[in-house]
Amino acid sequence: MKNIFKLSVFLMLPLAAFAKETDLNGADTANGTIPELLFVAFQGTFAAIAVAIASGSVIERIKFSTFVIFSALWILTVYAPVTHWAWGGGEMLNFGEIDFAGGTVVHINAGVAGFVLAMLVGKRKDYNKSAIKPFSPILAVLGSALLWFGWFGFNAGSEVAADGVAASAFLVTNVAASLGVIGWLIAEWIVYKKPTLVGGASGAVAGLVAITPASGTAGVMDAVIIGVIGGALGFFGVSKFKKIFKVDDSLDAFWVHGLVGIWGSIATALFIASYAMPENYDMGSQIIAQIKAILLTIVYSGIMTAVLYFISSMITGGGRVSAEDEQIGLDETTHGEKAMNL
Repeated sequence: MKNIFKLSVFLMLPLAAFAKETDLNGADTANGTIPELLFVAFQGTFAAIAVAIASGSVIERIKFSTFVIFSALWILTVYAPVTHWAWGGGEMLNFGEIDFAGGTVVHINAGVAGFVLAMLVGKRKDYNKSAIKPFSPILAVLGSALLWFGWFGFNAGSEVAADGVAASAFLVTNVAASLGVIGWLIAEWIVYKKPTLVGGASGAVAGLVAITPASGTAGVMDAVIIGVIGGALGFFGVSKFKKIFKVDDSLDAFWVHGLVGIWGSIATALFIASYAMPENYDMGSQIIAQIKAILLTIVYSGIMTAVLYFISSMITGGGRVSAEDEQIGLDETTHGEKAMNL
């Protein structure tokens, strides 16, 4: 643990040096609208949620120490480059990709990372042997509600200004999330005849993921279509496609974030409101640009995630917890506490 702490301090030194040399009142970096350090803090939340999404794929079976080291390395060598490609003048920008608030940067990137981690860490010991149900449907819904609220900041805040685009992004985010619930529940009702509370919560997240890259360019009716398809696609990913691939993605990070993120990125090219449409816009060329960005993200994130997992595992003497620790639960064996003291 001491080595992990030292590594964390070491990785924070460049940020501390940056803050020391920055004009606290300067606003030139973020298009002259907000102070530079506020923009840094805002972008830091994107990095944090991306690695948190990936963690959901291997929760309760990867070593805490392994994932701490992996997280630091992944943000520096995977998340940061993909962010630069999309938003900082890098390769994806040359493709002409539209990603307003993180469809490729956060959701496809983290979804792929989670999928690769799940393959490398391996299945839970009870996977496909007995039903593994959510710990608490109530907490799952509460968590989704918090995400829904926080997503307004991600999407509307990505305009980095309080203007009409930010207001539109706020509105379409809410619309897509609502229709994501409807899309998931309709699909669930058709297949299982029982729409569920957890399904509705998952549909909301799927709708939010789907609208993210298009939130600055889509209109309200566009958001209806993007959201409802995103919700239904997320359901079929979790209930059908996951069984084909047979990868134990614990919290379905790839299917709800990666797969739906791919739909959202392509939908960005299909649905652009007239007021946001660039001059001489060509849908076919834009679809190709989106697909190039998607493929680049999948390949780079997938390969680098595997490399970084093996490096992290070597440092910690193996990435997976023991069978006994997995049985007892990492809350108790690693952290000395329980989620519920009943």
